[in-house]
Amino acid sequence: MTAMLPYGRQSVTDDDVAAVVATLRSDWLTTGPQVDAFEADLAGWTGGAGCAAVANGTAALHVAYAAAGVGPGDEVVVPPMTFVATASSAVALGARIVFADVEEETFTLDPAAAAAATTARTKVVAAVDYAGHPADYDALRTALAGTDALLLADAAHSIGATYRGRPVGSLADLTTFSFFPTKNLTTAEGGAVASVDPELLTRARRFRNIGLVRERAELRAPDEGGWHQEVHEFGLNYRLPDVLCALGRSQLRRLGDFLAARARLVARYDEALADLPGVLTPTRRSWAAPAWHLYPVRVLDGRRREVYDRMRAAGIGVQVNYLPVHWHPAFADLGYRRGSCPVAESFYGQQLSLPLYPGLTDADQDRVIDALGAALRGVTAPTAA
Repeated sequence: MTAMLPYGRQSVTDDDVAAVVATLRSDWLTTGPQVDAFEADLAGWTGGAGCAAVANGTAALHVAYAAAGVGPGDEVVVPPMTFVATASSAVALGARIVFADVEEETFTLDPAAAAAATTARTKVVAAVDYAGHPADYDALRTALAGTDALLLADAAHSIGATYRGRPVGSLADLTTFSFFPTKNLTTAEGGAVASVDPELLTRARRFRNIGLVRERAELRAPDEGGWHQEVHEFGLNYRLPDVLCALGRSQLRRLGDFLAARARLVARYDEALADLPGVLTPTRRSWAAPAWHLYPVRVLDGRRREVYDRMRAAGIGVQVNYLPVHWHPAFADLGYRRGSCPVAESFYGQQLSLPLYPGLTDADQDRVIDALGAALRGVTAPTAA
C-alpha cells in the first residue's frame, strides 16, 4: 500500500541542503548576511516593496498589525474564510475583529462588505488572497476611500501572484507572507512583512527585533556609548535566522518553476473535472494570475463530509480550508454568531482542497481524480498498491 498523498508538500533539493549547510559552517546562524540578502531577494518578487523576514506567517501578521499601530479600542476588518491567525494576531494587540463576508467565486474579501464594516474605529482592513487568488485591491481601495484605515494583504497563499499585472506585495499598505512547508516556497517555518511605506517597514523591523532602536539620530541618549541601544516601543523576538534565510534564498530561485508547476496541475485538474457531476472547480478573475497554493473544489448536495471520508479512506489526503474564523469557540465565546457571513459559511460547507504541490506526478494526480469520481459515485476507491 502506498503512503497517503498529502494535500501539500515541500520541495527540497540538494541545492537547498547545500545552502543551509554552508550557512551552518559560516560565522552567522541567527541575524547575519543571509537575512539582508533574503529580504532583498524577496523584494524582487514584490515590485520593490521592502521586506522584513520574520519567524512565521502568524508572526508576520502580528508584526504588521503592530506596525500599523493596532491597539485596544481599534477595529480590524477580516474575512472569515482564512486561517484563524489573520484575526487572532490582531486580538492579541487588543483589537476588536469585525468580520466581513467574501465574494462568490473567488471567496476573497467583498469590497462592499468591507466598506459596510468599516467605521471611524477601523485601523486595518485585512484582505486574504484565498488559495493564491488576489483579492480585488483596486475595489478595496475605493471602498476605503475617505477613511483612515490601512489596507493589509494576507498573502500567505499568493507570493508570486499578480493583480492587473502588478505583483502581490505592492498592492496594499502592508503585506504578509508565510513560508510554511506547504506554501509556495518554504523556510521550514518563516514569513515576511512587505510594505511600500518606509515608516511602516521600519516599525515592522523594530517590532520583530524586540523594539530595539540603534540608529544614533533616534537615540534619546546618543552619547551613552557605542554599545548603546534603546527600546522606545515594546516588540517581540520574531527574527528569522540566517540558516533559514539561506534556505529561503535557494527556494526563491525556483519560485517561478514552482508557480509554473502548480499552474500546469491546476489546468490538468480543470480539464479532468470540468464535466464531473457534483463538483465545481475554482474560478479566477481575468485580471488575476493566481499563485495556486490550494485547489479548492466545491462538493455539492451536502456531500462534502461523505466525499472527504471516502477519499481519505482511499489514501488521498484532502483537506478543508477553512473553518470560518467566527465559528471557532474562542470567537463564539466573545459573542460572534453563525449566520453573519452567509457566503463564506456556505462555501465552507462545500469546500475540499485536493492535493496540489510541484512534486505531484501526473500518475498521482490521476489517482486523486479517480478517487474523487469514485467518492461521488458512492464508493471508496482502492488505495494504490
